[in-house]
Amino acid sequence: MASPPRIHHLTDLGRALRHRNYRLFFAGQLVSLIGTWMQTAAQAWLVYRLSGSAELLGLVAFTSQAPVFFLAQLGGAFADRHDRHRILVLTQIASLVLASALAALTLLGVIRSWEIFALAGLLGVVNAFDIPTRQAYVVEMVGRQDLQNAIALNSSMFNAARLIGPAVAGIMVAAIGEGWCFFANAVSYLAVIAGLLAMRRTRPQRPAAQEGVLAQLRQGLSYALGTMPIRNILLLIGLMSLMGMPYTVLMPIIADRLLGGGPEHLGALMSASGAGALLAALMLASHTGLAGIGLRIARAVILFGVALIAFAWSPWFWLSMTLLALVGFCQMTHMASSNTLIQSIVPDAYRGRVMALYSMMFMGMSPFGALLSGYLADRIGAPATITAGGLACSAGGLLFAYYLPGLRDQARQLIAKDS
Repeated sequence: MASPPRIHHLTDLGRALRHRNYRLFFAGQLVSLIGTWMQTAAQAWLVYRLSGSAELLGLVAFTSQAPVFFLAQLGGAFADRHDRHRILVLTQIASLVLASALAALTLLGVIRSWEIFALAGLLGVVNAFDIPTRQAYVVEMVGRQDLQNAIALNSSMFNAARLIGPAVAGIMVAAIGEGWCFFANAVSYLAVIAGLLAMRRTRPQRPAAQEGVLAQLRQGLSYALGTMPIRNILLLIGLMSLMGMPYTVLMPIIADRLLGGGPEHLGALMSASGAGALLAALMLASHTGLAGIGLRIARAVILFGVALIAFAWSPWFWLSMTLLALVGFCQMTHMASSNTLIQSIVPDAYRGRVMALYSMMFMGMSPFGALLSGYLADRIGAPATITAGGLACSAGGLLFAYYLPGLRDQARQLIAKDS
């Protein structure tokens, strides 16, 4: 939406890595996220093995992500008031403790459904503070000049882990059970904690907050809702998370009942989506400038819905993997581009709270979608449920494209003003 994009040589794809603190963050997060994706895949299979219920899969996903919706704004306010680095260290330690508890209960063979729910809910509370803080902390490590590249690299890292983690988890679950995946995730948090503690940093000088937390929450919400480009981007993210992304909750059913597979097939399907997303993130990392980013967002959402509908009715495993790679490509193009555009518009004083709203729409709406998809899948079937989500996403993308000319002009003015 501003300067023309430029494609850089391969050596420039990782230009944000020239910042030492970001290199430490990147390496630690990569290890930790592989563990996180291993736990995500193994936990889904554990719940399905214990219950055989699509509705319970949706309920567990709801329990783990609902706290982000209800508490992320509080987490964002903390990120704007306190040391973001210290918050991240504390959230990683808390996540390590919770993963260790899940591993111990599973390996001892005493895990019950209510314990999975409890630990998932506690992790959701931790994530409500971790996610907006982590999003807002990126600019402190790399500055505005390399922010777009850092966001794309973060997306690459996330999806490299998404590619590796579920595949490894599928093999481990089939061979030695879910508990060792949870243990591996607990150990992986040590890498990101070590990276954070090794950083050389000076605490940025932010004006001391004069208002209370509730007043800050109202200010952040008022700013986001009153800024039309940010508001429309957040609404589209919310639609994708509510109607599109819950297909992941139904993946064990697709792998088992439609494709006749087991945990290895589930891991492969999840990894296919990660491979497509990784490719999109690497392509985005090669660009600078914001020209055409709004149209890129609209096209990605429309194509995401079309690919999701095709996946819902695919009878062949390899076709399903190909379609999921396209789904992952479109999802990452949409999310990384939206993140870049929002962070390019928002002033630093509001960054934590606006990124909390981003987190609420991205992760916070997902549990409601998971609950809805689990309920519908038990009644109309997983393919019909996924199809309905795909139709809603494509319709949302078309509506965003319709309003794009007005959004583009306002975004240009806001970026120029903040610069």
